Amino acid sequence: MDKKPLLIIQMGVPPQPIAQVVGEQRLWFSAALAAEPRELLVIRPERGERLPLPDAVAGAVVSGSWSMVTDRLDWSESTAAWLREAFHAQLPLLGVCYGHQLLADVLGGLVADNPKGKEIGLKKVTLTAQGVNDPLLRDYPAHFDAYLTHQQSVLIPPPGAQVLAYSDQDGCQMLRYGPHALSVQFHPEFTAAIMTQCVRNSANALRAAGHDVDRLLQRGQEPLWARRLLLDFVAQIEDHPANFIPAA
Repeated sequence: MDKKPLLIIQMGVPPQPIAQVVGEQRLWFSAALAAEPRELLVIRPERGERLPLPDAVAGAVVSGSWSMVTDRLDWSESTAAWLREAFHAQLPLLGVCYGHQLLADVLGGLVADNPKGKEIGLKKVTLTAQGVNDPLLRDYPAHFDAYLTHQQSVLIPPPGAQVLAYSDQDGCQMLRYGPHALSVQFHPEFTAAIMTQCVRNSANALRAAGHDVDRLLQRGQEPLWARRLLLDFVAQIEDHPANFIPAA
């Protein structure tokens, strides 16, 4: 029997100056997951596209967005309701950036503007003790680099959630909500080219906020561990969610 598709929930589109150079989220995730062959089903709630029943897909990845969770947009709130249903159905879930915040919000966490300001660029992510022992992360280094660009953060995680990683600017870089669901503030699907366009698109605002734009535009090594997390999440998905993560 054919595998069920992996659902990519694309939460809007990038600003045109970014999209016309590097495309949009569906292309970024498709390229990032090329080494993990599985049919992708891309749904865009902001266009009124309906999300499938949770049992029709093998798992779901919720993308980043240029909207804010606290704006409570209708299409975002309808996605939140679907995520609540999918979570209780034990569908494997991975939230990314906006998806990270939305999933935390759905499950009772607090999302708001980060009091330390916008976090952007290639940053160091550090695993907590719980992260080091997490079944998905046991082979990961204690510190790894990842691409980030966000104004809001999960300031208080949901009750019962485990904080798996943090950065200097954000205490909730990675959260686990149960054996089948986790989320990351960073962007495992980003490449240097995508990060560069995000910086260029916001260059004036970043300078006004005191960021060193020239430094942000310097390209280092691609953050392979961050990319691997996305691949490892998908590799462990089975069509039966009970098989998603092996017992500790």
